Amino acid sequence: MYSRTEDRDQNPKTVQGEEPESIRYPLMEDFYTIQGEGFHAGRAAYFIRLAGCDVQCWWCDVKDSWDEEKHPKVATGDIVGRAAASGARIAVITGGEPLLHDLLPLTLALKERGLQVHIETSGSSPLSGHLDWVTLSPKRFKQPLDEVFPYVDEMKVVVLKNKDLEWAEKNALKCPEHTHLLLQPEWETPSSVELIINYVKENPQWGISLQTHKFMNIP
Repeated sequence: MYSRTEDRDQNPKTVQGEEPESIRYPLMEDFYTIQGEGFHAGRAAYFIRLAGCDVQCWWCDVKDSWDEEKHPKVATGDIVGRAAASGARIAVITGGEPLLHDLLPLTLALKERGLQVHIETSGSSPLSGHLDWVTLSPKRFKQPLDEVFPYVDEMKVVVLKNKDLEWAEKNALKCPEHTHLLLQPEWETPSSVELIINYVKENPQWGISLQTHKFMNIP
């Protein structure tokens, strides 16, 4: 969970001198689905995929989200209106790398409509907004900021080989005691499955995350 101290009493009608609902974000897509990964897998959630990414993992399955200029800028009010109308209780802000954007207007508006706000991030940029759940997925080629770690509810590390397990342990040392630690096999690297199974059996403080939405053929 994260809520910047100076923003806690922010008037939702005066963020950045504007009404939050008029502020625009580059949006690749938004849709109501089932969370397929991590601690909240299996729960209904409204996904808000913002465009722009400075990490650009080679295994990324949404590379079209990288270039912010390819996508329309959509008013916060329109995004939040669709999320609220879906009936979802959870909104997941993802990307791309969503922390490239100031999330205060979007998260304020979502919470005003009664949604819990989750974020999926590499932690490569500072946290912003009001976040009920922070999922960190740290990448070796663009390391997360140390200031992000105190707020991490869940850390999910994509694993291809042994050095990714070493990377996972290095980052786990920076996480709070309550953080859920998860290892996730890279979808196109079958050998990573056995590697993770053996590792978790020997290190039971870790759990396994699977991309269940791909098995179910849902977005």
